[in-house]
Amino acid sequence: MNPRRSAFTLVELLVVIAIIGILISLLLPAVQAAREAARRTSCSNNLKQVGLALHMYHDAFKQLPPGWWGYDLETREENWLGEPGWGWCAAILPYVEQSTLSESVVHFELPIHDPLNQQAREAHLPVFRCPSDTGDRAFLLGAGGDHDHDHDGHALDGYLDGDFPLKMATGNYVGMFGTQDMHEVCEHGPCRGNGTFFLNRGVQLAEIKDGLSNTLIVGERTSLLSYSTWVGAVAGSEHGPARVVGEGFYPPNSKGTYENNVHVFSSLHPSGTQFVLGDGSVHLILQTIDLTTYRSLCTRAALDVVGGF
Repeated sequence: MNPRRSAFTLVELLVVIAIIGILISLLLPAVQAAREAARRTSCSNNLKQVGLALHMYHDAFKQLPPGWWGYDLETREENWLGEPGWGWCAAILPYVEQSTLSESVVHFELPIHDPLNQQAREAHLPVFRCPSDTGDRAFLLGAGGDHDHDHDGHALDGYLDGDFPLKMATGNYVGMFGTQDMHEVCEHGPCRGNGTFFLNRGVQLAEIKDGLSNTLIVGERTSLLSYSTWVGAVAGSEHGPARVVGEGFYPPNSKGTYENNVHVFSSLHPSGTQFVLGDGSVHLILQTIDLTTYRSLCTRAALDVVGGF
């Protein structure tokens, strides 16, 4: 009698492979969810550092930093599309363990687009990036098209064709300008939003009359919809100020026109977007939040009452 050989048949092997495939398909969503939970926690920790840095800045200067600095360098008059353009994130560099960058690399007295600031404007800073974001570390910033002019309609000569596209470090955290349309506010009067970050003037915490725990001051913006930067608003660039501040008129993760995408808050986290409140705490704001409630959270002194969110 020939001895029987113990081995898998082809059918048995196919069944085992099918079972393994089913198990992997069942486990994969759980693994992905666990990874996203870890990335969201890391993003929340980044935002907590940003919130703490803003409070430390306030302790030192008795106000939060302006959203960005912009002047006409010849007349020294305010210009929301002017120079030097450095934003609020650049102002808090010493408080997020970037003192060397702030003191030795960034030339705050020069415009962002100045060649001496190339290293600074291209510096990748993980503290200002959400780990869930899939965008590149840097992006090419183009010229501003229809918005290449100052209040009087004069072209911003010297910043356009020769300087763009300009390589800029990506950032995912932008300040809250408020619920008003930035172009309407800044083109027809002082560029002062009803939120916490706007042109040239820092807000004192005492001015946040709606309550620090009821006011959103910084939130996320994903590169999937529009690139933002920690550096600032480059004079003559496309949507320059909107790269460092955002509007709360539309709810988080709104997908509409390109203009809306550049100005809104958004993230790749499931269900919502993370924000820093005035008290330094971090909350996930659901994209299904009541719009009236959301807009109330985005203003600093509308004296409205906010319930749970």
